[in-house]
Amino acid sequence: MSQNIVQRNFKPISDQEQLLTGQLMNIAITIHKTLGPGLLVSIYEKCFCYELGKRNIPFARQKPLPIVYHDMEIEDALKIDFLIDGLIIVQLKAQENHHLVWEAQLLSYLKLTGKRLGYIMNFNVPLMKDGIKRMIL
Repeated sequence: MSQNIVQRNFKPISDQEQLLTGQLMNIAITIHKTLGPGLLVSIYEKCFCYELGKRNIPFARQKPLPIVYHDMEIEDALKIDFLIDGLIIVQLKAQENHHLVWEAQLLSYLKLTGKRLGYIMNFNVPLMKDGIKRMIL
């Protein structure tokens, strides 16, 4: 009996993506340890910008993302919270419950931008490590 086995060749993340990932985790944990949960996402976003700047990590905040549907382009249709060094998408949250739609949204952003690596970081958790979700295409 023959089996049809589909193998996917997943490309490992780059050294730069690895390096940035470590920095992003450190930033999120530092902010969370300092401020704790329960604040507005805009506060965490400003602190995130501060930490990225302090570490000289290139980023775009509230990056517009146009959507192309057939032959129509919808400019500024979406905004990505952060595009880190042109490589990693980061979506910040500060909500009590994790919503699966966040993951679907991040996957859409990754596909639309051609990026491979993204993070959802929800600061409204007791331990920051429990608020981080990584997604790779």
